[in-house]
This record gives sequence, structure tokens and C-alpha cells, in this order.
Amino acid sequence: MAVTEPAPAPVSAGISVTPPATHPATQPESHATAHEGILRRQSARESAARTYARALPIVPVRARGLTIEGADGRRYLDCLSGAGTLALGHNHPVVLEAIRKVLDSGAPLHVLDLATPVKDAFTTELFRTLPRGLADRARIQFCGPAGTDAVEAALKLVRAATGRDGMLAFTGAYHGMTAGALEASGGASSNRVARLPYPQDYRCPFGLGGARGAELSARWTENLLDDTKSGVPTPAGMILEPVQGEGGVYPAPDDWLRRMREITAARGIPLIADEVQTGVGRTGAFWAVEHSGIVPDVMVLSKAIGGSLPLAVVVYRDDLDVWPPGAHAGTFRGNQLAMAAGAATLAYVRENGLAERAATLGAHMLAQLRSLAADHPCIGEVRGRGLMIGVELVDPTSEPGGSSSPELPVTARPRPPAPELAAAVQRECLHRGLIVELGGRHSSVVRLLPPLTLTDEQAAAVLDRLADALTTAARAHHR
Repeated sequence: MAVTEPAPAPVSAGISVTPPATHPATQPESHATAHEGILRRQSARESAARTYARALPIVPVRARGLTIEGADGRRYLDCLSGAGTLALGHNHPVVLEAIRKVLDSGAPLHVLDLATPVKDAFTTELFRTLPRGLADRARIQFCGPAGTDAVEAALKLVRAATGRDGMLAFTGAYHGMTAGALEASGGASSNRVARLPYPQDYRCPFGLGGARGAELSARWTENLLDDTKSGVPTPAGMILEPVQGEGGVYPAPDDWLRRMREITAARGIPLIADEVQTGVGRTGAFWAVEHSGIVPDVMVLSKAIGGSLPLAVVVYRDDLDVWPPGAHAGTFRGNQLAMAAGAATLAYVRENGLAERAATLGAHMLAQLRSLAADHPCIGEVRGRGLMIGVELVDPTSEPGGSSSPELPVTARPRPPAPELAAAVQRECLHRGLIVELGGRHSSVVRLLPPLTLTDEQAAAVLDRLADALTTAARAHHR
């Protein structure tokens, strides 16, 4: 039976933060010493490749729901949520109960890919949530614990099933950090992957935006595949994100997604939907492809499906299941604790209508942020879907780029991105006890990925702190 999370305490009590003027140095010496010492040792011992730790110099020691408490005694509202992993926030009761149940049962914690009751329960719950048309004939491959490994598996799968090698991917894409996943991501230099324009409004590659820009993107894709001199042979598959997250929070237009489904189906090209970050209610539907009504051939799933613990799977149509035993494996593909936590999370999101809640609250937050943009010329565009939100910051003192033709919409003439301002906003947010992420081509997009359990009161606190941080940073930046 699901355990209902206790209602969060009022902002003034349960999610308050140390006032902005308070500096860690004024905290009790034991707190400040522990905090600074841990950060100092991390800097001395950890890889130069570390990322979040550079922009977010905090030391989490306790967490519940939206709130993190640091070793310095400060509290923060976490709108990073493990890069979207924490659908129910930190340490949700149903997740803790599921983990404890496995630990107390004496069940094995490591089983490779053997069948277990825990795995069976997870798979059953996952299949219950899948888009209609896929669940009835789905197969599942448990991968290594990271989403990038599931992407690798998906690429290998469609190559094995089609006998072809090339892939179609999109500008701005992010699919992970391993070799094959990077090939399909926006910053790659591989010639095995053909790049296609991902539709967007503010920085439309065709200078149009809207439905017309999306239509040209679809036409470009059709022409590339049908032109015998395009230099792009029929590929093994197409991989796309229904909402590009790291690329800058770009929701794919529903009509365009339906066109991609039609184009690939007509040419026998498997369509892979990367739902690593968009899945489990994040965008206002349980899976983001459901907004458009399409059914992909392959879905790549990770992050929230593990209920805060590492888990990644590929789900695909049964006729693609042609690879031999051992074609894709991984020592840690049988993570029992993650499967238990994941099954509990999936069920809680489904039973409590959290996807619908994300749609409603996300629309409200987007509206509030767009109202804020009216008074802040440094906001180029506010975009997102559900509780996957991005605010692109630009330099309002520079002239818009692109064509100056009055016949083109304003989206054809965006201002230059402002990564330094975005970094300043992130710092000001942290100073106010709010954790946000940066993304986009130039790290100029402030991203919000709060848990789906976010209350109206908490959402208001997040927006208030972000607005205050933006005002302060913009004032200092444009002096």
C-alpha cells in the first residue's frame, strides 16, 4: 500500500533558508569547518571533469522532498533533482519503504540478469505505464545502471535488427557520455551520424520558428532520406528526445513528432525515443511521446525509473529482438534495490496523478515566468513542458541577430546568449537557497527540474527566489 508523503511544512518553517546576508563563516565553527574541509579535499582529490560541484559548492548531509540541508547548516530548495532523477524528491517515504523491504527480506542484492520477484514486479509496473501499442508487444533489456549505456544498447539493437550502420540524430541532442551516445549528441564530430535540424522558435535554424520552421525541418529530413545523392544511406535508426533538456529545454512540436513517426515508419527506420530525462511524468504525461500520440519502436529509459537509484533499460518492439545472448550485458544490470524503488515510484506517480499535476503546475510556472520576462529584457525566451522548464538569458544591450526583414517574426532575430549572466543568476539563486541548473548551447539557459511532488506554496517560493536572483544579477551585469 502506498505511503502518503506528509504535507510539506510552510515555507517559513519547513523549507526556509538562511537569509541571503548570512555567510557560511557566520555559522557555528563546526559546521563551517566541516563544510569547507570537505570542499577543499574534494577539489584536491577529485577529477577535473567534475561538473555540478564547481557551480554548486555545497555539501549535502540531509534531504527530504524538495529540501537539502548542507554541512554548513543552510537549507536549499533543490530544483536540480539529480538532473531529473528524483521524481518524488529526496527520500520519499514510499521509496524508503520499498528499499527497506528488500533489505529486510534477505533477498540477494546482486543477481546479474536472473529472474527475481523484485524484477518481475518492476517490469510489470513499467509495462503498465508504457504507451498503448508498445506495451502489448514489448521486450525489455536491462542495461548498465546509466542512461548512456541504455542508449548504446538501443543503437546496437537497431543496427543488429536492420543490418544497417548509420544513424539519424538532431542538432542540440544529448544522449550521454559514452562513445556511441556522444556520436549521436549535438557536439559530436562523427560521420556515421547524420545531423538533422531540431525545431525551435527562438533560434530557428531557418529563421522562422513556429509551425513553418517545424515543417521545413520535416521536409529537410524527408529530402535527405529520399535524395539518392544526399550522401546519407538509409540509416539503422533515428534517435530523438521529445524535449531536448541539456540542449536548452526545447519541446518538440507534436505535429513535427508525428511527422518524424510517419517518415521513419514509411521507410522502415526504427524510431528511438530517448526518455531518460522526460519520462515518468516530468513533462505532464507519463511519457513525453504521449503528448503527440506517437508510439516509438524503441524507448530508452533511466533516471526516475530507478526511484533515485541507478537503473537503465531499453524497451522495444518484439520484432526487433534479434540479437544473440550476450550482445549487450553489464555486471550491474540486476540492481534489486533500484528496481524496488523504481516500481514504487512508477506506481506512486501513476496512482496519484502526478503527471497531470506536473502539467497543471508547470503551465502555471511557465505563465508566471513569461510575465516576469515582460519586465526583464535579458530573458530571451521562457519554454518548457510540465516541470521541465528553461529560461534563456540574452544580452539586451546587443542588437538582435539574423535577418532584419520586417516580414520575419521576432523569433528570427534573437539576441546573443548571455552565459555570464546565467552563471551569475545561478550563483544568486544559490545565495538565496535555490539550486538550479544551467544548460543550452552556451550554458545560457537557467533550468528548473523540481520534483513532481512540488506544492503550490513551494513553487511560489522557487519563483520568488529566482525572480529576485535574476533582478540582482541583471542589475550588476549591466552596470
